[in-house]
Amino acid sequence: MESTDRIAKERARMPEGTNIIINSRSLAASHKRLASLIEPGMKILDIGCGSGAITCGIAEKVGRYGKVIGIDSNVELIREARKKGAHIANLSFEVGDIYSLDYKSEFDIVTCSRVLQWLSDPQRAIQEMAGCIKENGRVVVLDYNHEKIEWRPQLPESMQLFYQKFLKWRNDAGMNNRIADNLVSMFKDCGLTDIDVSIQNEETHKRDEDFIAKASIWADVAAGRGHQLVKDNYISERERNQAETDYRKWVTEEGTFMSMYLLAVTGKKGSASF
Repeated sequence: MESTDRIAKERARMPEGTNIIINSRSLAASHKRLASLIEPGMKILDIGCGSGAITCGIAEKVGRYGKVIGIDSNVELIREARKKGAHIANLSFEVGDIYSLDYKSEFDIVTCSRVLQWLSDPQRAIQEMAGCIKENGRVVVLDYNHEKIEWRPQLPESMQLFYQKFLKWRNDAGMNNRIADNLVSMFKDCGLTDIDVSIQNEETHKRDEDFIAKASIWADVAAGRGHQLVKDNYISERERNQAETDYRKWVTEEGTFMSMYLLAVTGKKGSASF
């Protein structure tokens, strides 16, 4: 029987076109807690760096005497990241696996953003991250609880169905839809101390100039990952298309508010942690 780890890896693969979402992110806007912790000269490892949008910002902030390494399992994204960061001398990108990190007590900060939600064994991943930080270094994780998302007013029935099936599709692969609220206990189980939780909810209101762009993320999910749900027999193509169409109309005509529940959790490696 196919393992949940293999299924999760398959379902976590980014469909063509979805890198538009990650390319729009930045350190200052998309990983605020990490940005507040960075100091010049730090050595930082960014896991699941994608095309390097946030990682480039990290490298610029640590300055010329710092060092930043970005890791991702997607070869194409690493190729794109290397092009994007080619002008930054203290930055490098490598193809790698979060479950098998080739570093030991080397970094001031090891971080991953919106990554653990796609894993079948996030506890193991945090343990690997913890092993890469120096004494008194920090692990910084940013992730969602997808069960606490809010939309106002109520979504069209077609999108409600799609979202329910999307969460089941993830859950059936061993992914934790509530990962944000489980991070503290996972950090403690890995021996991390001085744990801090920061609410980083991604909220957008109708009055915001970029409301349509931000709220449309779920139309983009239906247009991209939705085809994976169809392929895996969770929904029909008709249902996927209807959800996308109805949701885009909702965003432009009815929607007034969306909030995606997001937490940043930090933990420190003390002398007694390992």
